[in-house]
Parts: sequence; C-alpha cells; structure tokens
Amino acid sequence: MKIIAGLGNIGREYENTRHNIGFMVADELARRWNLDSDWRTNRDAEYVEYRMPEKVILLKPTTYMNLSGNAVGAWAHFYNVDPEDVAIIHDDMDLPVGSLRIRKKGSSGGHNGIKSIISCLGTDQFPRFRVGIGHPAHAQQAVISHVLQRFQGEDKETIDEAVSRMADALELWLKGDIDKVMQRYNTKGKTAKKKKAAAEAAKNGKDGADAGAGKDVKGAGDGADLSGAKDRG
Repeated sequence: MKIIAGLGNIGREYENTRHNIGFMVADELARRWNLDSDWRTNRDAEYVEYRMPEKVILLKPTTYMNLSGNAVGAWAHFYNVDPEDVAIIHDDMDLPVGSLRIRKKGSSGGHNGIKSIISCLGTDQFPRFRVGIGHPAHAQQAVISHVLQRFQGEDKETIDEAVSRMADALELWLKGDIDKVMQRYNTKGKTAKKKKAAAEAAKNGKDGADAGAGKDVKGAGDGADLSGAKDRG
C-alpha cells in the first residue's frame, strides 16, 4: 500500500495559488483515475482510494500547511505504511517555476509542511516530489505574498505542464522504481532553460563584440552559480 499526499491550504482564497501546487497535482491524479468527484473527508484530510492493483490513498490535508503532518501521520500510522511508501508533493521556492525535483529523503529545507510531517512520522526518510514556484525578493512579506499568488501568463502555462509531468512521475513511482523516476523527471523547467539560453546568447553577443573590438575579455570564473536555485534537500 502507498500514500500520496499533496500539500496546500484549504479554502477558496487559496485555490490554485503557488503554495497549493501539491493540491493541484493531487487533483490531476484524481481526474486521471476518474475519482475527481469521489473526495471524502477523514483523519484531517480529503481522500480518495485507488487500486492499480496495489491500494493507493491520495490525500489533501485539511489542517492548513503548517500542520500537514497531523493528517499524513494519522493515515500512515493507521494503515502501518512505511515512510518510504509515503510520497509528499509540495512547492519549492528555491526552484525555478515549473522545475521538478524528486528526492528519496532529506531535510525540510525550511518548508513548514515538511517540518510537520517529519515531526509526525518521526523520520525524514520519505520521498519528496517538489515543484518549483520561483522566489521573490528576499523579504519575509514578499515571500508570504508570493506563495499566495496565483500563476498567470507564461507561468500558468509552465505550471500546467509541470503539474501534468509530476502526475506522470508519481504514476511511475507507484510502479516501484524511484531511481528511474528521479532520472527521468528531475528537470530545471522551461523558465530556467529560457533564462540560461538568454544568458548564453547575451554572453556570446558580448564576447563577439569584445573580440571584434580587439579587447581581451576575462571569464567570469568556474565557481559562478548561474542557476538561481538552491537544492533544499
């Protein structure tokens, strides 16, 4: 048996916001499995059950983000599900919009929902399925405003694709090979690729102009971090 829990905040004001990316992926899985009208509530979560043929419990905690562990822990303990069989889907500000990052285990990386789950499960040895939502200016109020914003324009198109790909990744995980999942789906996302391509084009243009002017251009150094994203474990 396996549990998949998408993290988010309940209530219409939070629907489709950046912090609710876990709910969005859970809803996509329920839609694929023809269960999108079958959500019920128990043990601090909305849930549906699926068989493939192994039993799968798909959860959306109703505790709000910071107490997500109350729901995940209750379901895992009730069914005696090992932590390695509990997949958590959540947002990650340290990844570019639309990036996917899957890990077998790790720290909370400052994510309050993951902190709560680690506390309630008593371990950090459970898989994380993270979707990048981008990072605002490094001010606390900006961060709070950012995670409660809805995706718009190009970001909306990128995140729709990311939600679909993450659902694909979870369906592959249910077949039992997380190493294959990580190899196939750990990506930098469209936004990061576009930024990298733009940076390279700008650099090539500058190098060409400097070469044409007969100038000696010194490189930026091998240690420069151009990704703009930190892996949070």
